Amino acid sequence: MIVIVYGVTGCGKSTIGELLANKMGIPFLDADDFHPKSNKTKMNAGIPLEDEDRIPWLQNVAGKLEDAAKEKGAVLACSALNERYRNILKVTSNIKWVLLDGNKSLVERRLGERVGHFMNPALLASQMEALEVPDYGLKVAIDGSPELIVQDIIKNFKNMESKSNFGVIGMGVMGKSLALNLADNGVNLSIYNRFVSGKEEGIAAKVLEENPGYNNIQPFEEISAFVASLSSPKSILLMIPAGKAVDLQIQELLPLLDAGDIIIDGGNSFYKDTIQRSALLKEKGILFVGTGVSGGEEGARRGPSIMPGGDKEGFSKIEGYLKMIAAKDFQGNPCVTYVGPEGAGHFVKMVHNSIEYGEMQAIAEVYFLMRNYLKLDPIKIASIFEKWMDSDLSSYLLEITVDILRKYEDGEPLIDKILDQAAQKGTGGWSLNTALEYGVPYGVLGEAVMARNLSARKGLRMISSGLYDLERFTGIEDVDNFLDKLQKAYQATRIINHEVGFSLMLEVSEKNHWALNFSEIARIWTSGCIIRSKLMEELVDIFKESNHILLNYEAITALKSYQGDLSYVVGQALQNGFAVPVLSNAINYLLGVTTANSPANLIQAQRDYFGAHTYRRNDKDADQAFHTNWKE
Repeated sequence: MIVIVYGVTGCGKSTIGELLANKMGIPFLDADDFHPKSNKTKMNAGIPLEDEDRIPWLQNVAGKLEDAAKEKGAVLACSALNERYRNILKVTSNIKWVLLDGNKSLVERRLGERVGHFMNPALLASQMEALEVPDYGLKVAIDGSPELIVQDIIKNFKNMESKSNFGVIGMGVMGKSLALNLADNGVNLSIYNRFVSGKEEGIAAKVLEENPGYNNIQPFEEISAFVASLSSPKSILLMIPAGKAVDLQIQELLPLLDAGDIIIDGGNSFYKDTIQRSALLKEKGILFVGTGVSGGEEGARRGPSIMPGGDKEGFSKIEGYLKMIAAKDFQGNPCVTYVGPEGAGHFVKMVHNSIEYGEMQAIAEVYFLMRNYLKLDPIKIASIFEKWMDSDLSSYLLEITVDILRKYEDGEPLIDKILDQAAQKGTGGWSLNTALEYGVPYGVLGEAVMARNLSARKGLRMISSGLYDLERFTGIEDVDNFLDKLQKAYQATRIINHEVGFSLMLEVSEKNHWALNFSEIARIWTSGCIIRSKLMEELVDIFKESNHILLNYEAITALKSYQGDLSYVVGQALQNGFAVPVLSNAINYLLGVTTANSPANLIQAQRDYFGAHTYRRNDKDADQAFHTNWKE
């Protein structure tokens, strides 16, 4: 356990902190001991510290707390006057905050009695003005003796220990996995799943039955008891299906919550729904954090990529929990960042899923050509993909595809026994609709959605296949040569997939003034999430230079060298009877976006002809509109 005793100079932080540490049997740390000499000189002269003085000092103190948290814990005495500084010290969720509170005259008298301390009493006024009193932790009056104050603190700690720090609603695959992840990290947790007679009974309790040994989880199936079990401010994560279920759950919670409590929606909600819910809850004083979570069951259990947005104050209060359970990037930093206001978190997750659709369809098309055009068996294809994993093509989706293709049942590839109807949960379609709304070219990722829609029409496809009986030519290629071209075509498609997805994020971010940080978004997508890959690691640096992948020198060089191979693969596939919607749209996008003068001038002329819609001229002022009587 970490206890942080804080307040203005002269409130007794060191005295109370040291006595409390002795009573609890854990080490005592005084943040003042870690001030550099320059800071002490300033304060002794009555000069308030600036951020350039405080931030490095607090970061150093945070490092000491991280070390202490790995051992017995510690009591820290620190001013920590405002929330921004306290956030630096939130190195673990298991922190108990104790604010020592006293009126100015009492503190002034104590300062007058203090001898030999570097803090000049003249700084008291500026410190009291800077103090931001949070709505969490203990607030303890300092007008009693140190012994009585410490007794009061310990008594409050005992009362708090019976409460859970965090609550999770919804014990489906993701909710259960995230709950166990939190519990593994030492969080005292309450979990809730609704009671539906004959259908959902004792679901929360069953989580503990299936995972014995957790003494920091309380299960509930009665909502009021669940909420009452949480310490204030209450932090509640919703892991339930998107849509009406979220609204109903929020309505059920509202009478049980107080201003300052936090609701986190961790499901795949539509970002516009999140915007509406944020506005509704803000009126009621509830902090709402719309949070994208990616990684599937394994990611949720061991470390997902987390994309929180919405109320920034709400995020700051749960940031420690999210960082604790998130995956770690290649530098060991948590794959979680505050994305932006309103529905930005769920919007970014929506686009993540759209890119995921494109990546999955691209792999499926490459596999289909290998299997049916080149006539390679699944084991051979798995070996080829495994070799690709040693290159820049390395990705989680390619890795799991290798495992899938090597799975046999009764001597036959399991893949051949799976019905070819791809399901979807809506995020791909939402992305496509949003792209249409904002006028963003989205064909390559839109085709991935449409390919799933077409796959669902199995009956129509079976009938059409028999009626048309189209000839498909196979085995006509030099296999090694075609595989080399196919590898480059796949890499080109992946670059374009990501460009299209991030272009949608750029347009929506600019129109809504969200200021999305694409380098940071790419960073949290380098681990934990479904589209993590070597390419995503490269995008972290690329987005530090430009918000468009296609304008990056390395991307330009790569795509110029891959264009011929992508064109060839698509041409051969179509000519010989194999549909490759994402690969073919990728080359169309590349050729279209690099065409300075397009045939859109003819379309404008046609629109003006039949509808007098007017047009602009490239030899006149850009704002000037023209109309022509085309029959004269």
